Amino acid sequence: MAAIFAYVQYLLYLCSQITAVMKKVLNIREPNVYARHLEAEVIHPLISVVHFDELEKGVRTSLNSYSVYGLFIQREFPQDLSYGVRSVQVSEWSVIAVAPGQIGGREDDGKPLFLNGWAVLWSPELMSKTDLEAHIAEYNFFSYFFTDSLPLEPQEWDAIETLLSALREELKAHTDSSALRNIVVSYLRLILDYCQRAYWRQNARITANEPDVLKRFHALLDQYYYEGRQAEKGLPTVAYCASEMAYSAGYFGDLVKQATGSSAKEYIQSYIIRIAKNILMSGRSISETAYMLGFDYPHHFTRMFKNKTGITPGEYMRGHAS
Repeated sequence: MAAIFAYVQYLLYLCSQITAVMKKVLNIREPNVYARHLEAEVIHPLISVVHFDELEKGVRTSLNSYSVYGLFIQREFPQDLSYGVRSVQVSEWSVIAVAPGQIGGREDDGKPLFLNGWAVLWSPELMSKTDLEAHIAEYNFFSYFFTDSLPLEPQEWDAIETLLSALREELKAHTDSSALRNIVVSYLRLILDYCQRAYWRQNARITANEPDVLKRFHALLDQYYYEGRQAEKGLPTVAYCASEMAYSAGYFGDLVKQATGSSAKEYIQSYIIRIAKNILMSGRSISETAYMLGFDYPHHFTRMFKNKTGITPGEYMRGHAS
């Protein structure tokens, strides 16, 4: 699990470092960079807990490049937030999660916002050698593939707010120690479990009308890349996916065609191109992107990209470089 987690973090890092082609990026290398940006209280070197309601001057929006984990819990988020190369679909009384290697937010336009809610950001170092470090990859809402905020039920909101208040008081009352860090991690794990419940509920709602085979197909592709199987097996194939799902290739293809109107091969290619766009935006070369995705040769990647998008990877990069 640790090796898989390390690979996930590495892939997210490569897919998201678009600082070189963006403007006004706040590099959150450690949690208190964000606290200082907001002129909020700094209470611990490895974790920052901010209560937006207390910030009398309001909040300056920022486009953030993260080297930390974070949860933003808001009654109402600003509009036009980005997450990688896509926009975030936000809801009231909800949570947005971020992870190291990701970039998101909104550039500072000079106008203060008055927000209601919380932000908690923590360094990966805080979780070192803990149960949370071993299981952090199981919280799928940290993924770039998930671009919706997580709506909370009223009791979930109240519980998380209570936990964050208690966590902040714990940090203020005690000096740093291994015992304190264990307590802090326990708070974080409980907060994340509430978020996980909201994620499961929302995911079930979004896919309620989606055929089960398509849900499983997409989850299989997620797993394939999360676990780095392309490094050994190359691109995921229809035959592989059908076998993993216990279908014949022909029958599986028919099911996908019926559900999407497209072939299983086209579905896989569309999935790959979506990942490719994030990697290209990170500043990686076409060759690096091709090999990361599991292509044997860069020109094979270029051909697929142009067939699916109508432009070459180079043209895509130039179009997003200004």
